[in-house]
Amino acid sequence: MINQCDPKASYLSHEEEIDEAIKSALLSGSYILGQNVSLFEKDFASYIGVNYGLGVSSGTDALELALRAIGVGNSDIVATVSHTAVATVSAIRRAGASPTFVDIDKNTFTMSPESLQSVIDIVDIKAIIVVHIYGQMADMPSILKIAKKHNIKVVEDCAQAHGAAIEDKKAGSWGDIGCFSCYPTKNLGAIGDAGIVVTNSSSLISKLKVLREYGWKERYISDVNGINSRLDEIQAAILRVKLKYLDSDNNKRIEIANIYRTIICKRDSLILPVKNINMTHVYHQFVIINDRRDEILSSLKKINIICGIHYPKPVHQQKAYTSLGYQSVSLVNTNYISDKIFSLPMHPALSFEDATIVANELCEII
Repeated sequence: MINQCDPKASYLSHEEEIDEAIKSALLSGSYILGQNVSLFEKDFASYIGVNYGLGVSSGTDALELALRAIGVGNSDIVATVSHTAVATVSAIRRAGASPTFVDIDKNTFTMSPESLQSVIDIVDIKAIIVVHIYGQMADMPSILKIAKKHNIKVVEDCAQAHGAAIEDKKAGSWGDIGCFSCYPTKNLGAIGDAGIVVTNSSSLISKLKVLREYGWKERYISDVNGINSRLDEIQAAILRVKLKYLDSDNNKRIEIANIYRTIICKRDSLILPVKNINMTHVYHQFVIINDRRDEILSSLKKINIICGIHYPKPVHQQKAYTSLGYQSVSLVNTNYISDKIFSLPMHPALSFEDATIVANELCEII
């Protein structure tokens, strides 16, 4: 069986170090916001190239807290893409705001700056959540130029982009705040839910700290309406181990992607996302477009090759959001790929031999 992802293999790759880190955390007797959380926050912020990091319970919480920290609340509108994990939009709603959807670029599947400008022309936007999807960053220079022109805050959803970069500037260091999920299948994954927020702003990190823990500046005294979203000390210990191997794991993903590209590029009917030359793509997923998606996935499953669909239905078409009128511009590219996109097996423990098998079998089916 060749699985689409394999979080267990990620643990086994560093089993001894992770076990020791967990044991050390347990023996410390400090289980909430202890030394592991502080050290992980510092180390991850340094890795991204920003001043501050703040560990939280999940990537969804990271986005909600980021929005609240920049002043987003009831009656505000936040622009984002519909081709994303629903968590992006859920966080907007949890912050009390409403989303309006921007179309994606047809080549990279990330936010289209042209569509963003079209949305801003007709909707009063308080903030933008830019989603760096599948391991490749959106066109941040263009998006930030638009945001600056209109004085709009920018939050980066980096849940699938740990280590991705434009030139040497990493995802999470471009906008006002960067938000990362450390769900087990992510490029930097815990063994449970986890997340982290990063920023260069001392005022924003101060607000985030208060919001993360009940709105406390003084223990048991809430100055604002905060939540409980503390990164678990044990998960922080695990993430400290895994952070040391993030670049090497990403390089393995890139090598696997190169195998896929070399073999699959010979089939014109399989459309691959364009990789921008000046970007470091860390391949959280390796996605393909084909009109015969369901047939292809069924055929591969019969020979024990398991693929995924990220994502089968855009958020604006999902029951929880269809009746709320969030679509302000045409989402032609978003709608086009929704029933055609699928994800090949992609994780650092995948062997080059298995990657070659996957690519060749796919080409045989086509």
